[in-house]
Amino acid sequence: MDKRIKIASAAVLGAAAVSLPVRAYFHKEEKKDYPVLPPENVDLARFRKNLSDAIRFRTVAGKEDADTDWEVFDRFHDFLKERYPLLHQHLELTVINRGSLMFLWKGTDREAADPIALLAHQDVVPISEGTLDDWTHPPFDGVDDGEFIWGRGALDMKNHLIGVLESVETLLEEGFRPERDVYLLLGHNEEVMCANENNGAVNMCKALQQKGVHLDCIIDEGGAILPVEVKGVIHKDLAGIGIAEKGYADVEVAVHHKGGHSSQSPNHTALGKLANVIRDIENHQFRAKISPMLMELFDQVGRSATYPARLVTCNIKLLKPALELALSYVPPAASMMRTTTGVTMASGSPQANVLPQRASVVVNFRIYPGQTVDDVLAHLKKVIRYKDVEINLLPGWKNPSLISPTDSRAYQKIAMISKCTNPNTVVAPYLVMGGTDACHYQAVCENIYRYSPFRVSTSLLLTVHGTNERIPVASMEAGVAFFKRYIKELSRV
Repeated sequence: MDKRIKIASAAVLGAAAVSLPVRAYFHKEEKKDYPVLPPENVDLARFRKNLSDAIRFRTVAGKEDADTDWEVFDRFHDFLKERYPLLHQHLELTVINRGSLMFLWKGTDREAADPIALLAHQDVVPISEGTLDDWTHPPFDGVDDGEFIWGRGALDMKNHLIGVLESVETLLEEGFRPERDVYLLLGHNEEVMCANENNGAVNMCKALQQKGVHLDCIIDEGGAILPVEVKGVIHKDLAGIGIAEKGYADVEVAVHHKGGHSSQSPNHTALGKLANVIRDIENHQFRAKISPMLMELFDQVGRSATYPARLVTCNIKLLKPALELALSYVPPAASMMRTTTGVTMASGSPQANVLPQRASVVVNFRIYPGQTVDDVLAHLKKVIRYKDVEINLLPGWKNPSLISPTDSRAYQKIAMISKCTNPNTVVAPYLVMGGTDACHYQAVCENIYRYSPFRVSTSLLLTVHGTNERIPVASMEAGVAFFKRYIKELSRV
């Protein structure tokens, strides 16, 4: 273990040992009897069949319209119309940017309150080159082996998309009518971070603005229900509700130097000089800070832990400096506390015996809420000591989202439904590391939440964008039941 980690860890334990433990005794697990919700009718066989078949459509979008196979998306839209006839009969459909689908379910008292919206995206990421043979089942076959449904999009996020459509179709079958308007906003190019003029979510938001629509709340992808099991410490399901997401920026950093033949190489080529630049960048990480959002996460999880762990989580304010130091050396924890810096791509000479005249790296930043892309560029200019350096912001950047409140009606309803469904659930806010379509709707909504109601292990979540992506069949029925309950609760006036 790094010496600094040992010192920081010792500081945390020492501070915990000497801090007043009295507060820990009063920092108790919530003991509240939640009402038992009536069971929801879910056609699980239909959901399984439709998700399996949906995965077979290779809906991979391109950054440019010309790079997208529109025939696949057209066939996927026909498939949705065939499988969900009542939804297409009763909801008003507007097609945006050829691929994005905006459905409007008109409420019975639509003028009384703002509409709600459920988001999902249709596109999936491609399979990484050279990994096809590593899949247990072909990634676009949608194999259902009884335990899992396999394939690209099984977790990101055709499960969510088909789950939403299943819930609406079933509610229509049951004769349900929402009081508020309900929008289903199904983007087609979330994964590629395309320019705004081609971005389906951006243009659906513009369409809402043109209609004068302000949304009461939004729910989109993000996280899952994670089993948290540490023997003797905690045994709970953690339902993380994403209340914000990080920004994104790719920055090219380049240096120039005299080229020539490698037989007459100087002591430091352009790549050698670039190595010093990389060292400056990596040695000057953004400061890690425990935010109020993270403190609330610690607080909620800590209430369900046994006494020793609860002692730490009860005294975060006292232990904050030591915890920030210790956690900053643990990448998953550090990513929750700061803007992350990752040098990901490099280029130099086109040939082994040619000295590079220009050498460059691409640095990927995931930007913490409260900071901006401009802050990232200023940081680079400050920490890079080599003066003849070129810094270029690459296309596809976005600033972090705003932070949605945890005391809103929507957040509290998500928490209530989750806890009523399973009283062993801990609900807590968290920061989404990746990007979603939800951030593009900030102009029309303040209450934006990212939550996928499927119970999935951490190991399975790691298959997202990777090999052997799959969803447990056991988690699917509860997912549709959640969406039905969400629509019933949130569409009330």
